[in-house]
Amino acid sequence: MQSTFSLTSSPRAEADKERFYARLVQELSTHTDVAPSDIMINLVTNTKADWSFGNGEAQFLNGKL
Repeated sequence: MQSTFSLTSSPRAEADKERFYARLVQELSTHTDVAPSDIMINLVTNTKADWSFGNGEAQFLNGKL
């Protein structure tokens, strides 16, 4: 059974991504029946300008968040 995770994040250093992938797989395999080889992770990066939480506003940019 393969599990796929698609996550959205602010830009991160490659070393941080590698640590995150390893930790996520470790925790999932420890607490579930999913094998580490069956875990696929897709990390999509974007910036604060790429978000709007309604009303046509960029709340991260206009200070509302």
